[in-house]
Amino acid sequence: MSSTHTDHAPQTLVVGAGPTGLLLAGDLAAAGVPVTLVERRARESNLTRAFAVHARTLEVLDARGLAEELLGTGTFQDTLRFFGRARVDLSRLPTRFPGVLLTPQYEIERILERRAVEAGARILRGTEVVGLRQDAGGVDVDVRTEAGERRLRAAYAVGADGVHSGVRKALGMPFPGKSVLRSVMLADVLLDTPPTTLPAFDAGPAGFAFVVPFGDGWYRVIAWRRGCELPSDAPVDMADLRDLMRTVLGTDHGMRDPRWTSRFHSDERQVPHYRDGRVFLAGDAAHVHSPAGGMGMNAGIQDAANLGWKLAAVLQGRAGDALLDSYHDERHPVGKLVLRLSGAIVRAALLGSPVARGLREAATAAAGAVPFVTRRGGLLVSGIGIDYPAPPGAHPWTGRRVPDLPLRETAGGPSRLYEALRAGSYVRVLPRGVSAREEEGVVTVTRADARPTTLLVRPDGHVAEASGTTA
Repeated sequence: MSSTHTDHAPQTLVVGAGPTGLLLAGDLAAAGVPVTLVERRARESNLTRAFAVHARTLEVLDARGLAEELLGTGTFQDTLRFFGRARVDLSRLPTRFPGVLLTPQYEIERILERRAVEAGARILRGTEVVGLRQDAGGVDVDVRTEAGERRLRAAYAVGADGVHSGVRKALGMPFPGKSVLRSVMLADVLLDTPPTTLPAFDAGPAGFAFVVPFGDGWYRVIAWRRGCELPSDAPVDMADLRDLMRTVLGTDHGMRDPRWTSRFHSDERQVPHYRDGRVFLAGDAAHVHSPAGGMGMNAGIQDAANLGWKLAAVLQGRAGDALLDSYHDERHPVGKLVLRLSGAIVRAALLGSPVARGLREAATAAAGAVPFVTRRGGLLVSGIGIDYPAPPGAHPWTGRRVPDLPLRETAGGPSRLYEALRAGSYVRVLPRGVSAREEEGVVTVTRADARPTTLLVRPDGHVAEASGTTA
């Protein structure tokens, strides 16, 4: 088996060119870390499973100068609808993006891939991982291409290669969990009478149905019939799908001309460890959830935002290896939370008996009448309310996600925090009237408000250190 030339050897090898892997590769390349991304698919795919981009993910993209472009590709909703009367109001979230963007996953991948390539990442398509070994100095990854097998070596490797992750399997990492939905139908169709409210979703005794737009006149239909146990490779019967749509939604919206259909099984699984020596798992390779709430892709992108700056800091000698342990410590609980939230939503949607569904409707109506409950739900589903643990005795802001603070403008300088984060480094936010010496690797800015708190903000938008009264 041949080896790559040493002058092309990356410091980091990322496996999987989905949103998680693309954001991570772009972050590493932007930080000056040589990175190669390998992808099993020979070409880009125009198929998509994810549509929801939540507020915290839009903040992550805003910190990279990408959010505004992505917003132009889809539909922005300030309410997240689950089933029946169950809705979560996102309009008052403390963010520049108080809602959820409905846009196909391939739009996100397109923008992230362009950024990664422009920053210097090397992408190898048609390259499948078939083996992996690691030692004290690095990781050897065996890959198969049309030209044969070869070996790539890197200081670190990241498996962002989805639910069937070759990296996870090569590690022998367990992936405990279970299937929650079997034989979910997917169809990309045209509609004669599109829904007036998007996304259209409801559930009943027969199952559930979900309709979301691609933005180009096509719609994705996702539907599940109770009791259906057909295998994933069974064809989708369009007559059956139309019947289920009419039963659950009251109409099939004039569904016609399917350009693609498929089935899939939805699992709830999570690896016990996100790090194994010099190898990390992220996104669906580390945790997979039901599609309820649209949180899976968002959690993966946020995994990448957490890991990228830490890998860069260690590889460039600005931090010790122990920093990399914090990736698991911070992100594993988030993956567990997303499993719990999406699982609760899907189980509520799957209630079959009239009595159980009546209780569900009463409970959601009661919860909707309590502002604290709806606000808390919006904070968690959107990702805005997710913070990281702080050491004992730390300032109350330590580990918290920082909102997009307005900054005191200087000539050519950023006007808000997330513009300052685009440098990819720490940002020290000073109160007005306070001066500080310049620090290497730290962007120093002054807040425009009168709050007296000084913050050292990590590249991922969470507080590393704080001093002064609570902001």
